[in-house]
Amino acid sequence: MSDQRGPAGTRQPAARAVRPAPEAHRLDTDAQTVPDLAGLLRQLRRREARQQGETPLTYRQLAARTGWSRGVIGEYFAGNILPPPERFDTLIRLLGATPAEQGALATARDRVEERRRHTNPDHPAPGRPARASGARTRSGGTRAGTPVARVPVPRQLPPALPGFVGRAAQLDQLDAGRTGHDAPGRAGPTSTVVLSGTAGVGKTALAVYWAHRVADRFPDGQLYVDLRGFDSTGAMVTPTEAVRGFLEALGVPPDRIPTHLSAQVGLYRSLLADRRMLVLLDNARDVDQARPLLAGSPNCLCLVTSRHRLAGLITAEGARQITVDLLSTDEAWELLARRLGADRLTVEPAAVDEMIERCVRLPLALAVLAARGAAHPTFPLATIVAELREAPRLLDSFDGGDTGTDVQAVFSWSYRNLTPPAARLFRLFGCHPGPDTGVAAAASLAGLPRDRTARLLAELAHAHLLTEHAPGRFVAHDLLRAYAAELAERLEPVEERQAALQRGLDHYLHTAHAAALLLQPGRDPVVPVAALPGVTPEEPPDHGRALAWFTAEYPVLLAAVSHAGRTGFDGHAWQLAWALVDFLQRRGNWPELVVAQQAALAGARRAADLPGQANAHRDLARALNRLGRVDEAVEHYRQALALFDGLGDHTGQARTHRAFGAMLDGLGRHAEALEHGQRALALYRAAGHLAGEASARNAVGWAFAQLGRYGPALDHCSRALTLLAATGDRHGEANTWDSLGFIHDRLGHHRRAIRCYGRALVLYRRIGDRYDEADTLTRLGDTRHALGDVHGARRTWRRALAVFEDLGHPDAARVRDLLTPAAAGSPAAD
Repeated sequence: MSDQRGPAGTRQPAARAVRPAPEAHRLDTDAQTVPDLAGLLRQLRRREARQQGETPLTYRQLAARTGWSRGVIGEYFAGNILPPPERFDTLIRLLGATPAEQGALATARDRVEERRRHTNPDHPAPGRPARASGARTRSGGTRAGTPVARVPVPRQLPPALPGFVGRAAQLDQLDAGRTGHDAPGRAGPTSTVVLSGTAGVGKTALAVYWAHRVADRFPDGQLYVDLRGFDSTGAMVTPTEAVRGFLEALGVPPDRIPTHLSAQVGLYRSLLADRRMLVLLDNARDVDQARPLLAGSPNCLCLVTSRHRLAGLITAEGARQITVDLLSTDEAWELLARRLGADRLTVEPAAVDEMIERCVRLPLALAVLAARGAAHPTFPLATIVAELREAPRLLDSFDGGDTGTDVQAVFSWSYRNLTPPAARLFRLFGCHPGPDTGVAAAASLAGLPRDRTARLLAELAHAHLLTEHAPGRFVAHDLLRAYAAELAERLEPVEERQAALQRGLDHYLHTAHAAALLLQPGRDPVVPVAALPGVTPEEPPDHGRALAWFTAEYPVLLAAVSHAGRTGFDGHAWQLAWALVDFLQRRGNWPELVVAQQAALAGARRAADLPGQANAHRDLARALNRLGRVDEAVEHYRQALALFDGLGDHTGQARTHRAFGAMLDGLGRHAEALEHGQRALALYRAAGHLAGEASARNAVGWAFAQLGRYGPALDHCSRALTLLAATGDRHGEANTWDSLGFIHDRLGHHRRAIRCYGRALVLYRRIGDRYDEADTLTRLGDTRHALGDVHGARRTWRRALAVFEDLGHPDAARVRDLLTPAAAGSPAAD
């Protein structure tokens, strides 16, 4: 006997051979009610077992052969549910009904359904979809005159938010996921979509808005339930309560609703099997709450919103996840304009920008401020901004008057669902300088092993209290950070907060110190503040990893310098700023370097730390010079020299002379620059400092070249290269090759100069020094132009210009002048 196919088109195992029913076992198919029909099914089940000499097929076996739920099969045999025609046909074939019996039983089933419809036309039989006209006959047609069943069409969606704005990307994703639900029997790419995001970000507003927009695509209705997974009262809606409500909405009389959840779910899915419906499950706490309510039909779409990712639905159910993030700045402006009027916003643009910034573009926070502004239409928006600035606790400004519109209360509903270790880690983020953190830094902050910390960070990201914005890097917006800080202040002892602060700063200081020495091996180290137990600094193994670490962490390090100064960790402040110098110089981040060194100097003065003050003065002078604040820079260099002299720190003096000379060289004061370079050389040689001597010799050689004394210039730079070979100072080597390129260019050795510049550029790119790379490219262009290679010169200058413009450096203007047709000696279009 060949395999049979079930209702879904899947191949079913071959049923036991159907034998003609003995006369004594003929069925009385004159069924009157569903229980009578169920009795015939039970009789068939027992008869088949007797004929085969086996026990009756169990519900589990029938479920395995049909793909239906055991609970629903049990309801069929109990007479609580009338099976749909297709399922009834499949079931009686599996139970061994003869062809004649199959026809008679199908007719009996139709009689039962027709009788029930006439008895109660408003409540069609459970499991029976609406028919366009008439009842189905065995031949597939309809019987004339049969009344059309009136099936309830639920329209349960809550009203859409008036003035909904933005979310174009998410709406496009939802529209793409809807494809395939526009026509009966055509399955889309997924039947379940999860909208997840942090508290107050507008998940429900987006889901309801979109559901209304596509309601016509689901003509059999829309079901909605607020599962209250994060309700302030903790009164979460159970799956049993939710599915019972759905069954009632679908017209199932209360006395026909099964007792057990599995049977309820089976009936619910049976009712949706041939319908096109949208089901919106709002505010689901977890997968277990949402999973029983999934429609299970490719013709239906289930839209779930949650503060959690609900990864189990994605993994096991094939759901598609759409993340709902903060609004863009333009969307935030539009939201305020819809509620306050665009005219009111345009007259106070600065106040509006600050409102948006302080609300971190969180829709709930924006809505609270908009409501305050709407309540006082004659008040300037600047008054609201002033309240935000002056509020002692930031979150107090975002209380809309009830728990549903109080930003802090809404955050708390997510926080209270965390495990205790994850809740503690979240609180300690209030002690972190921000703006983001990696796993290793978070582990030091909490004093925990890294593997355990990674699991806790994943829990916080799952709850959308943190966002993993890059692999292994986690961020929280300012309102969540303020909430974490308030929790820490209220729940963590002062000693633990101080310890967490220091552990976090220790982590960044010790890692940054090691990374800085890898960037500049010839640099004199400082002695970092001792680290607390529980701190596990990172250990970059080489220059490349050190550069990558600084690239990822420098915004945090800049924040940490100020954070250390505000919280009384002055030693950390100046030492962190010291570690940042070379990296920020290579990137041309002079404004940030000035801010960091000003904070470092203030901290060193508060702590009466003379070495800290001397280092901060020198490094602040270097940054001020790059910003054109020469007079201030000169004063800071002089103070640094005096402090290093008083400390007897000769290498500190030498490094300061070297930097001071570089500034004077840039000002065209080459003789003074030579004098400072020679002083640095003498101090380094007296101290036996090879790397310093190499750097000073290059400075002296460069100064001689600027003065036109190319013989001693070439001698000093060549000797510098020899010394550098033993130090591993790639930055010093690059500087020296650049000096040699300049010297050979002036001597007329242009091709040799090009080779020297090429070696310098390779090294600059390797160590990530973008400013010096652009500076060398400018000189390389000059040399190519001198050789008559005008096109090559212009290509090189354009590369230099691109870097300077990316850095926002004023030297871009000088290179731009070189690219004018008159300066280049050729037409602008190459």
